[in-house]
Amino acid sequence: MLRLADRDTTRLLQAGDPDPVEWINPTGRSAIFLTCEHAGRAVPAALGDLGIAPEEMDRHIAYDVGAEGIARGISERLDAALVLQRYSRLVIDCNRPFDARDCIVAMSDGTAVPANAELPDRERRGRYAEIHQPLHEAIAAALDQREAAGKPVFLVSVHSFTPVMRATGAVRNLELGLLFNRDARFAERLAETFRAANPDVTVRLNEPYHVDDFSDYTIPVHGERRGIAHVLLEVRNDLINDALGQQEWADRLARPLRVAAETLEGTNDGR
Repeated sequence: MLRLADRDTTRLLQAGDPDPVEWINPTGRSAIFLTCEHAGRAVPAALGDLGIAPEEMDRHIAYDVGAEGIARGISERLDAALVLQRYSRLVIDCNRPFDARDCIVAMSDGTAVPANAELPDRERRGRYAEIHQPLHEAIAAALDQREAAGKPVFLVSVHSFTPVMRATGAVRNLELGLLFNRDARFAERLAETFRAANPDVTVRLNEPYHVDDFSDYTIPVHGERRGIAHVLLEVRNDLINDALGQQEWADRLARPLRVAAETLEGTNDGR
């Protein structure tokens, strides 16, 4: 993990700004361990409105629409630990390495972000130190604790995607993507269990994109490096833009996730 300047010297987050990390059910008994890196839309007070119109904060460029609701629903159904990230991905994308071009974007799906244009390196590092690092240190500490206790762990990173990219017109004609890079074990098993339970849903592996070391963080760092079975979930966001859709998809995903984990490693958390 990249080490940067002492966070106390960066002074981006102020009194009244939310903590970057929120834990839900941290002592959950399930072998499933959930993360939601793009859950929130918070912006530090010091950054104002980032120079964009308020309605832009309702788009997928600002956060993963519906992902938090699904993640919370799965956590409740499986008694699974969940860690959420509260800041908008327009402030910093907490599922990107520090050196990734889109870790802090100046342009996102056709929308310019003036506050990010020509950002000085010190400010870029400050955002990383105060928002990105605390999230991933929290995830790492929790996984360390579970591994030390000999508990089985299946890492599930919860996201959503837009059906149509505004800037290019590209259409994503699937409902659920199950993403991975070098380790396909959990994604492939989940595809089997999910399709068996949801034959009406279009589910594909490594769509609408492919995980790699340069444009993703949670799976390469916390999944692959540890040898933990993992999957990144991508649900099409027009299906989950309200509470009803989020609960429906939490229902759709929870049991297949549990069954996939149990059959992959013979685990059974008693639920």
